[in-house]
Order: sequence, then structure tokens, then C-alpha cells
Amino acid sequence: MTHETKEKHIFEIFLIVTVLGLTALLYHTAGYKMIVLNLFYLPVVLAAFFLGRYRAGVFCVLCIIGASIVTVTDLGNFAAMRSPVVIGLAVTVWGAVLGLTALLVGTLSDERSTRLEELNDAYVGVIEVLSRYLQSANQSLRARSNRVAETSQRVAQDLRLPMNQLDDIRVAALLHDIENLEITAKVIQKAVGSFEDNSTGEHTFHGTELAHSLGGVLTGAFPLLLKQTVGASELANGRVAESPLGARIIRAVRAFDKLVYGEDPGESCTLTVREALAFMREDTIVGYDAAVLNAIERVEVQSSQVREINATLGVN
Repeated sequence: MTHETKEKHIFEIFLIVTVLGLTALLYHTAGYKMIVLNLFYLPVVLAAFFLGRYRAGVFCVLCIIGASIVTVTDLGNFAAMRSPVVIGLAVTVWGAVLGLTALLVGTLSDERSTRLEELNDAYVGVIEVLSRYLQSANQSLRARSNRVAETSQRVAQDLRLPMNQLDDIRVAALLHDIENLEITAKVIQKAVGSFEDNSTGEHTFHGTELAHSLGGVLTGAFPLLLKQTVGASELANGRVAESPLGARIIRAVRAFDKLVYGEDPGESCTLTVREALAFMREDTIVGYDAAVLNAIERVEVQSSQVREINATLGVN
């Protein structure tokens, strides 16, 4: 169960307790119960906004059932009205409006969530295309960037991080190696699909400038990029563990990839997966996160098993 799922479950329990509390308040209120009935809008609207249309409908039905039971068992104290028909009509109208509110707010919430997912997918896709295009001239850099990004994302999944953090980690890992490149404005135009040449010159800048210029867009990934460089003061004061978990994941995966695959293509002084992890566990200076290293080991074991199965089946 992910942290995000746990939070949703806790929120659902809170709303259920709220509905039960309002039902008890409705039962113990003598007269003017319609005022208490209006308080049921609060949990229903909250459920619709944060949990979506389906769960809002469930909470709406729960509210209507609780209010109906209390009303039937205590008709005499239902406001100033004495006629069961009038009381039944009032509760019916209240329940219909409550259900309509849940439907409308829940639908808007679902549409908002869908739009945010589409925007997030587009944002990650554009960064991937830009990163791969800019690194196309350096195949070893591109291969390393892809390995680090994929492994970092899988490690984050193993640690059960929320989906939005998985995307931020992947984007930060892809953008990290761009700082080693020199980029022209013309290349950027081609990468994003703009082939019109309206520039008057070939403005060249480093990838670091590009990453900093995108800081306003990369609200989640940019802090992870800033935390990749560990300074001497942080090592001396033992503050490496204070960096975000996403930054610790990328830093550990990059160090692991360097030990296993080498920094330069064709480099022979590389270690096995177990040797690399053992070396990193013994590195008390940097102090890699033990949970991250354990997750890397699990991910690599799974990858090796998949490769063995594919080799047995003759799948590339």
C-alpha cells in the first residue's frame, strides 16, 4: 500500500466518522433537524472534491440512509412540521439536492484529475523527447541517462512512492546529464517540433542553463536536480540524509551505474551488482540510504530473472 493510498483510506475513515457523528447529532437534536441535515453537505462535498464521483455517491447514500432512519424513528421532533407527508417530502428534496451536489462536484473533480494526468503525461513526454534528442549525438551518455532514469523509477516504485514523485524522479534523472552538453537554440526548436528558423544567430548555452530556465515548470523535479551535488560541508555535517528521498535515489543509482557500467564506454574496471552494492554500503563518507540500496538490489535481481526467462524463451 502506497503512502498516497494510506492517506486516502485515513481520509475516508475520517469522513465516515463525520457522517456517523452528524447522524448521532441529528438523533439527539430536538426540533429544527433540517438545520443539522444541511451539515451533511460538508462530508459529501469533501468526498466529491478529493475522492471523486463514485465515493461521493457512496457517502451521499450513507448520509441519506442515516438521516432517513433517524427521521422515521423520531417524527415528532422533526422541526415544527407534524405531517409525515410533509416531512417525507422535505427529506426527499434534501436527499435529491445532496445527491445532485455529489454528482456535480464529483464529476468536476474527476475531470480535473483526468486533465492533470494528461498534462503530467505530456510534461514527462516532452522532457523525454527533449533529453533523448539532445543526447542523440552522444550514444553512451544517452544509454547511461536512460538506464539511470529507468532504474531510479523502478527503485521509487519498489519504495512505494506516489505516482507524481515517480515522474519527478524520472524527469530529474533524464535532465541530470544535460548539464554536460552545449545546446544551440536551433537544436531546441527542432527537439520541440518547431522547424521555423526565426533566429538571427546560433545562441549556444550549457544544459545547466536550460535546466535552471525550466525551474518554474519542473516544480517537483528541479529540487531533486539541485540536491544531486553533495558539498563538502554536507558530508562533514552528515546532512546528506536530509535531502529528499528522490534525490537520494537518483544519487545512489548514478553511483551504482558508474560502478557497474563504468563512466566511459568500454571501461573495463567495473564491478558486479553485488560488489558495487557492497562497496556503496561500506562508503561511510557519502552515506547512501540503506533502504535505497536494498531497493536497488531487489530491482536488479528482478531484472536478472526477467533476462534469464527471456533468454530461455528466446525473447529479445
